[in-house]
Amino acid sequence: MSKVKSVLLYVWHRAYLKYLLVCIIGVAMVGFLGENSVLSHLKNKHRIATLEEEIQEYEDRYASDMRQIRELDHNPKAMERIARERYFMKTDDEDIFVLSDDNREPNTLLTEDEKVE
Repeated sequence: MSKVKSVLLYVWHRAYLKYLLVCIIGVAMVGFLGENSVLSHLKNKHRIATLEEEIQEYEDRYASDMRQIRELDHNPKAMERIARERYFMKTDDEDIFVLSDDNREPNTLLTEDEKVE
């Protein structure tokens, strides 16, 4: 205990060491503690990058969906193709055979654009 006291007294009596100690403590508090610290700043930058990637993914999905909607509006054969492929609809004179593969995932009937995370 006496060594700590002697070090503190030594620092207290040297003016430049007081200011140096206060500056070091201040930088440590600003840099590593609180909500505006360097660590929280880095976390926020990482979160922003992740959200920007997610925004780009949703914009791509939106563009794909809009292309498909325009195709459905302008091409009546597209609606028939989608009904046949995805929903196994048929005309009266057709028979549909669905071949199953047990090793396949259960959601493989959906395209990548239709899968919901």
